[in-house]
Amino acid sequence: MSGAGPVDAMDVAPARERAGRAVADVIASEWLKLRSVRSTYYVLGAAALIVVLTALLTWQAVSAWDGLPAATRARWKGIAVEEYFLPFVQLVIGVLGVIAITGEYSTGMIRTSLVAVPRRGRLLAGKAVALAAVTLAAGTAVLFAVVAVEAWVVGDRPFPGHPVSLAEKTPLLACMGLSVMVMALVAFGLATLTRSTAAAIVAVVGLTFVLPTLALNVLPHPWDRRVAMFMPTNLPDQLAGWTPPQDILQGPFARSAGLPPLAALAVLAAYVVVFVGAAALRFSRSDP
Repeated sequence: MSGAGPVDAMDVAPARERAGRAVADVIASEWLKLRSVRSTYYVLGAAALIVVLTALLTWQAVSAWDGLPAATRARWKGIAVEEYFLPFVQLVIGVLGVIAITGEYSTGMIRTSLVAVPRRGRLLAGKAVALAAVTLAAGTAVLFAVVAVEAWVVGDRPFPGHPVSLAEKTPLLACMGLSVMVMALVAFGLATLTRSTAAAIVAVVGLTFVLPTLALNVLPHPWDRRVAMFMPTNLPDQLAGWTPPQDILQGPFARSAGLPPLAALAVLAAYVVVFVGAAALRFSRSDP
């Protein structure tokens, strides 16, 4: 009996190493899947088009600005470009979270994946980790590009909504990139639950555009702002401790502060836990 302890310890260590390698292999295989399908590049291309759209809309706005008299410029109100485009980035990158799982269901490849990785929890976790890495990088890159392009087009004009440098906005943009990743994971969870590309995308549209608009236009005060604080588009500002313009109160672009940074981070984490957790529960108990 006295010799059993060291032997057991020697057995446990290689087992843990094998498990670690198995998880890493699953993540690597899911990363390979993401970069080997055309739909991934279609989504990333659509995200890149947001940057092009930023340049066009900013050029149009500054062209109008240059022709306005001083009195009219003083009344001009605008929203920061990253605030304006954040819901669109969340939606577009969120589509990648949807097709990361529904694509395998539609082709039947999910059965092959389960043969290769019988442990369903490990397979779903590998998909989620690979997706999180890609969407965090892509979402953050797009948002930084949006602000950089706007700054280049605006130049040194005292343009409303463009009072801060890119360096000063870095913490906010990093938090926005994190929210894009969270939305992609939420979309991934919804797609796993519904197994429907259309249903999951409609749900993401609801979270990014419909619910924030309803919260601020239908609910009575003060519940309108209290509910709006928990919307995915509103959390990055609060996480970064950023104070947005207070005169924009309508639609998905509105921002309603109130949560401290740690609370905003907890809400973002709760989105992932709830949706991915529910997806894992269904994935582990239902037939592919």
